[in-house]
Amino acid sequence: MTTPDVATAAQLVRLRVDDGGIGLVFETQEWTWQMVVAEAELRADMLNSLRRTGPFHVGVLLENTPEYLFLLAGAALAGAVIVGINPTRRGDELAADVRGTDCQLIVTDQDRVGLLEGLDLGLGLESDSLLISDDDSYAGRLDTLRQTSPGPTRREPTPDQLYLLLFTSGSTGGPKAVRMTQGRAARASARMGLSHDDVIYSAMPLFHGNALSAAVLPAFATGATLVLRRKFSASSFLHDVRSSGATFSNTVGRAIAHIVATPPTEHDRDHRLRVILGPETSAQDKEAFTLRFGVPLIEGYGSSENAIVLRPVPGVGPGALGRADERDDVAVVDPATGTERPLAAFDDQGRLINASACIGELVGRRAGSKFEGYYNNPEADAERTRNGWYWSGDLAYRDEDGVFYFAGRSGDWLRVDSENFAAAPVERIIARFDGVSGVAVYPVPDSSTGDQVMASLELAPGVEFDPEAFRIFLADQKDLGTKWAPRYVRVVQVLPVTATDKMDKKPLRKEGWRTDDPVWRRRERSDEYVALTPDDTAQLTEAFAKNGRSELLN
Repeated sequence: MTTPDVATAAQLVRLRVDDGGIGLVFETQEWTWQMVVAEAELRADMLNSLRRTGPFHVGVLLENTPEYLFLLAGAALAGAVIVGINPTRRGDELAADVRGTDCQLIVTDQDRVGLLEGLDLGLGLESDSLLISDDDSYAGRLDTLRQTSPGPTRREPTPDQLYLLLFTSGSTGGPKAVRMTQGRAARASARMGLSHDDVIYSAMPLFHGNALSAAVLPAFATGATLVLRRKFSASSFLHDVRSSGATFSNTVGRAIAHIVATPPTEHDRDHRLRVILGPETSAQDKEAFTLRFGVPLIEGYGSSENAIVLRPVPGVGPGALGRADERDDVAVVDPATGTERPLAAFDDQGRLINASACIGELVGRRAGSKFEGYYNNPEADAERTRNGWYWSGDLAYRDEDGVFYFAGRSGDWLRVDSENFAAAPVERIIARFDGVSGVAVYPVPDSSTGDQVMASLELAPGVEFDPEAFRIFLADQKDLGTKWAPRYVRVVQVLPVTATDKMDKKPLRKEGWRTDDPVWRRRERSDEYVALTPDDTAQLTEAFAKNGRSELLN
């Protein structure tokens, strides 16, 4: 854990300056922490030599390579700001991310530089504004600095100095650049309870807060060994954690689902993993992972904005996020009125029975000061900090023990026949259906008024959707609300995810039932599901036009 004297990311990096232990492992290479800090000093000198007037912002478009880590640490020392560029963005959207964060320099590699060609990045005409990390000129630049650098002559960064711009996942709207100061980075490094003896395996992308706060920053704070993989691979996960001796790993989104879908091996429990972080993992995947690998999975809650942090609680029910620090005064409120929602109630099987009453938006009533804001986005700042509270945009409910549970994103409200409810409880119910490996529930417009419920299912290999079995299953679910049964069921090969493997419902909502995937529709005033035909699709489209709601299909 960090000491009280470590108030900045720069001080965090310098904790390791005399540490001769193995700090970084990447493929067949190893670096001691001393070597990592030496490489960081070189990057700090390089960045300072290229600095121009204006915001000292450096875009990084790389996989999880040692160069990315050296730049992160070097920027901390130099007082520069790293902007983690999302490699799944393309064209004008990618260019807007770079321009909107005022990057004056971009570091990328030969495999990714093509993504930037022909884009208006706002970098100006300077020849040194775009650096290719794996070409000879970049290596030559660093070699020259090794021979000529006079040593650190930089101004010491302050705790309130900007250090990182982290783009939100974009699962509910366009990505926004979240500010992280040097001080916040230092504080975040102490969260995971790791020690110098730990080995941290990190395959989640370094442009995202999950990898930084759960792996990179704690590694610098403790001196634990950091094992980087270029990008996540479910099929390589077990081999990697075994060969590296990993004791801890961080994941997010559907990563655990991909791991448990790999074929079992005789070595599934032949490893040193003590625990794995897996926020947003389904209850079924969490149970399957622990049963197979013998490793407890903790979830917790902490968004890129960092204003609300919920600590994991062992042994709680599906969807549990954890408990809050009392000082943050975290609550679940009605987003329209701000009044606190009643506590959740469960039946004797642990199933939620008052979802419509207890679900609301997760807010921090004293957490506004923790939120450092978005970069150049006052409208988004104002939306997050209404009336002095921090509004997370996530739906949740809380039990009598103070444990919070996830109920979806703010865009996951559905309104059917004047009844409002959230998507996540419906998803948890449908996930019980045999053969389902992933579920997304979301609203699609009704041709007359309000919404209809649509569910997209990802099925296990070899499983065929049986509409009659699904009908019987839904009828047996005692906690399924009267309006919750899906009107439409779509079977997809793979559910869409963001660059950080979080569920991305935007394309599903946009397509609705207008897709080449097989779709079943529940008959009016019936619980029977029948396949949707092209004629049915045409009739639905005509009904929207007749009722003047065609614009909802755009």
